Amino acid sequence: MDVPPISHPAWKNIVSGKNRYQFKFLGTQFLMRYLSLRVEKDSTADTIQSSAQELHDIFVRNADLPSVQRDLFQIFGKDTISGYMYDIIEVKAKITHGERLLLAGDESLLKQLPAGNWIGGSIPYFMTDHGGVFTRHKIYVTELPQSVSKISIKIYNLQTLKDIYLDMPPNGFSVIIMPCSSKTHLEFALHAPQFQGFGQRPLIGWISGVHLDDLGKINPKVVNGQTQDMLEDGAIVMHASLPSTQLAEIDYLNIFEPGNDDTITFPKDGFLVKEAYINGVKTNFADYVTRLNLDTRLPLVADYFGAMVNVSFQMVDMENQEVKFYAPVFAGVSYKHAKPFESYISQFNAKLPEHLNKQPVFSCNCVLNYVYSELEGKKTGAITGPTTFGEVVYQLLNQTMAYLTITDLTSKKHT
Repeated sequence: MDVPPISHPAWKNIVSGKNRYQFKFLGTQFLMRYLSLRVEKDSTADTIQSSAQELHDIFVRNADLPSVQRDLFQIFGKDTISGYMYDIIEVKAKITHGERLLLAGDESLLKQLPAGNWIGGSIPYFMTDHGGVFTRHKIYVTELPQSVSKISIKIYNLQTLKDIYLDMPPNGFSVIIMPCSSKTHLEFALHAPQFQGFGQRPLIGWISGVHLDDLGKINPKVVNGQTQDMLEDGAIVMHASLPSTQLAEIDYLNIFEPGNDDTITFPKDGFLVKEAYINGVKTNFADYVTRLNLDTRLPLVADYFGAMVNVSFQMVDMENQEVKFYAPVFAGVSYKHAKPFESYISQFNAKLPEHLNKQPVFSCNCVLNYVYSELEGKKTGAITGPTTFGEVVYQLLNQTMAYLTITDLTSKKHT
């Protein structure tokens, strides 16, 4: 199995003596004797962090050895968790230590963080190793792998957003966060496929949000950790370079499938729809949805040459005879209403093994899945991450689980 990232709490728990194991690898046995004595004499956060890093490093360097694989399995089993929830004090320590971080948490927490190599977005919903969680008191932390050789953080506005793919590193990946319903969010949703270089390099990310009770009262935020600028409009992007021996790949899991009923097309692009063509017949779409009593928790689904892309319903306004979506529909694309299913968790777990067989560096799910499928307290396999107001995998997506993996080309390992 692969070596979990240094952000996994097990590394600190081992060196601090909270968890004890009988290691098989002789090098680890000797190192642990030294590290345990060091921490016993000085149990400060910095000492524990540096000791955990040394322990992690010896596992990484010797990961191919059978004895190290046995040690990994006894510690982590089949754990594939990509990030973790931390108290603000722990996050501050990570930032001060110079770690490169992707952060998700309540705005009140993000504004307290020191400057450093991080970007963040507001959201209080998460999928954790304990299941779905709502909290305003912890921050979800994804630590970039040590193999990332260089990062740069940049803010894009309406005028510069089109350049995002051109700015991405030749080999690596970029993570983008945009506030929900901001002008930048809407521009990206409508026009990302037209940006120069679209799809040529891996761009992943999410749409920041707020507690659902605060919609219309508080605006979602994004943060540039290097400058501590907190924005209500704009895209914050972390560009990350990888060595030539590694390759980043992004993908998403969509449990929804198109149904077998009517084919729906629209005359123009947009988030707001009045008219649609139902099997070629011009129809008021709000009337159609109401007349057929469509379950608007299920999205419209389009087949993009094998990639199933959702468009989620936001509101059916019969007074104004219009339907509003969380993502734009596009003219000329054929949509179907999604097939119903009994259980999100069962459907998710059934599709996960065939779709994702390696540890993600980063992942996020959609708040609509969280709400509609009542995911609080329920686990989505071992996949964790912020539960967001939209996902980005090259372009804007809805009601999916997006993820990033990195492949070591020299050993064909996945991290």
